[in-house]
Amino acid sequence: MNLTPQVEINRYPFSSQALSEIGANAFATGNWPLVYILSSQRARRAYIGETTNTLQRLNSHLKHSDKKTLTTVHLISSDYFNKSATLDIESELIKYLAADGQFQLLNANLGLADHNYYQRNELYSPIFRSVWDKLRAQGVARQSLESINNSDVFKYSPYKTLSFDQRQGLVEIMRALLQPKMKNLVVEGGAGTGKSVLAIFFFKLMHTDPEALNLLEFSDDENEVRYLLEQLRKRYPKPRMALVVPMTSFRTTLQKAFRNVVGLRSNMVISPSQLSRQRYDIVLVDESHRLRKRQNLGAYYGAFDRACEALGLDKHTSTEIDWVQKQADKAIFFYDSAQSIKPSDANTADFTTLKSSSRTKTIELRSQFRVQGGQAYVQFVDHLLNLKLKKGDAFKAKDYELTVFDDLAELVAEIKHKNSQHGLARLVAGFAWPWKSKDEPGYYDIEIGDVRLRWNTTVSDWINTPGAENEVGCIHTTQGYDLNYTGIIFGPEITYDPDKQQIIINADRYHDRLGKQAITDPDELKQYILNIYKTMMLRGIKGTFLYACDPNLREYFKQHITVFSSKPATIQIKPSLTLKPYVNAVPYYDLKAAAGQFSETQTASHERWIAIPEEIPIGKNLFACQVLGESMNKIIPDGAVCLFRFNPGGSRNGKIVLVECFDIHNTNDGARYTLKEYQSIKISDEDGWQHKKILLKPRSYNPNIKSIELSDTNQQQYRVVAEFVCVLEMP
Repeated sequence: MNLTPQVEINRYPFSSQALSEIGANAFATGNWPLVYILSSQRARRAYIGETTNTLQRLNSHLKHSDKKTLTTVHLISSDYFNKSATLDIESELIKYLAADGQFQLLNANLGLADHNYYQRNELYSPIFRSVWDKLRAQGVARQSLESINNSDVFKYSPYKTLSFDQRQGLVEIMRALLQPKMKNLVVEGGAGTGKSVLAIFFFKLMHTDPEALNLLEFSDDENEVRYLLEQLRKRYPKPRMALVVPMTSFRTTLQKAFRNVVGLRSNMVISPSQLSRQRYDIVLVDESHRLRKRQNLGAYYGAFDRACEALGLDKHTSTEIDWVQKQADKAIFFYDSAQSIKPSDANTADFTTLKSSSRTKTIELRSQFRVQGGQAYVQFVDHLLNLKLKKGDAFKAKDYELTVFDDLAELVAEIKHKNSQHGLARLVAGFAWPWKSKDEPGYYDIEIGDVRLRWNTTVSDWINTPGAENEVGCIHTTQGYDLNYTGIIFGPEITYDPDKQQIIINADRYHDRLGKQAITDPDELKQYILNIYKTMMLRGIKGTFLYACDPNLREYFKQHITVFSSKPATIQIKPSLTLKPYVNAVPYYDLKAAAGQFSETQTASHERWIAIPEEIPIGKNLFACQVLGESMNKIIPDGAVCLFRFNPGGSRNGKIVLVECFDIHNTNDGARYTLKEYQSIKISDEDGWQHKKILLKPRSYNPNIKSIELSDTNQQQYRVVAEFVCVLEMP
């Protein structure tokens, strides 16, 4: 069903005097479901709601102490709205506007609605995008939906729908905190089970007025959550709480997330050493498997010893786990033993002792919702690295890309391609090369064949740093973060012995000094390194690409994982006795003869007709031609016959396009037409203005073929003629 979503956003002053003007809006007076936003640009505050009784709802908001200070109301209405749609759009707006950063939200909505209903994807998803575009035009929203989706502020927002596991875990946490004899909670869950989101959700819940609380999605649990929250607030009317995050980079990210939420402050997210400054009612520890003991601490020895002294603890026997217990009336540890990656991490035995105490309750999260491959992918990774797969076992999923590469250059190119399409695609590697570029910026740390790469230039929030897509991160700059695609280089420190069918670790090639110092048991080091690679393989939401320096390890991976191929599969065309124009065939053009003849009103003359596959919808906007040249030979070989579509519309970003050049001296091969990948990049100048830079990028094995940059001065020399559809005939 093809419906064009019509949405109106009407703007009014938010005042008693303006209610009569709002009453002239048919949607506002006709008991029609709509969504509204109350805002104040000056105060940077906003509130989002939905209603079928607009005037009554707005009138009640004018009596509210916080909301009456807001100045503008935006009424969002559509003929297509129903109650399910407005609840959904309200929830989406709360999530996205909270992460957009334009306003701090007054909403106390937690456990936002997330349910299916008729035409949700077909109709209402486009409607929401239309709403967002109109809000950007009105200055209510600033960022694109794609940009927000990739932001950590969005991923770690408390305005999230909790999974069933998380909701049950929340209730158990609240019950346990009310038990006088219960001191500790350990919330266990693998990577991607939502431990961080649950921690932040609970933190926000404890700083929300119970009377204003809106628990849309808790259904049967809502009454119990409200009761438990009331009891907790009686016990802790002004709770002294802290979220402890051991890793500096991830701590900075969560501090930014807290800064955008009403009731939360960035200084509520602290390092373990800051615990020595005061005692707390409740301490939550995210990534608690990274709490440390006094071993291989490097420059942190001094701060560790001072904190122990301030707390009256023996620096030689205590750990940061002891600091938490010393300074917290109640402590909640979010824990995954499989993500312990270095000998300075607190021992697994310490957590085993903690969990065995009669004053500790353990809760388990099982649902996997980071990687789109789900729990099946998580289990596959564990079995792959621990050699538990049987012959013929392979991972296959239509919604997750897991690929092994024979050529590192192809992996690097594919990650850059994914980054241009989706953002947040990064290269990471095992610590198998010294970090020489730290002191010598011109130095390449990683050299494999013709590929030369550098380690990350910063350790603080590296993933979100401009230029990170051109560098290689390690476990220390990626743990705790989400990526869309992860390209992982298994370094020479990890190999495979096909005769013994064992993974072998070469300690001399492992260059994380603090990650191996004082380790005498080879199996202990092996487990840390396997944990590192497993953790990195669980970063990618949409896909993971692998390259192993060791040929034997690469061959082992290829037994169970699809191998990347840069050659497009040729579409088989059934033989046809008769070619019928625009029924089963399209015109074939000789681009040399057609030079300059494509235009808006005419096309070049063609020399023959060529058959196309039955599954491709045919139209007069399709044509075929032979591609000559090496600029796209990773995808389209020199001499291949390809199918193209004239002026397809929509975004060209990340697509392969046929471009006519009116100055042949600027093309790579001297031809009038060139085939390149189109990339549009937003750049900011010193005044904060954003401009578009357009690149026509090759995908070639020849490193001498460069991108063509279209600037204001040369843009008129190029014209996009058509978009590549597929290869019809290989040379």
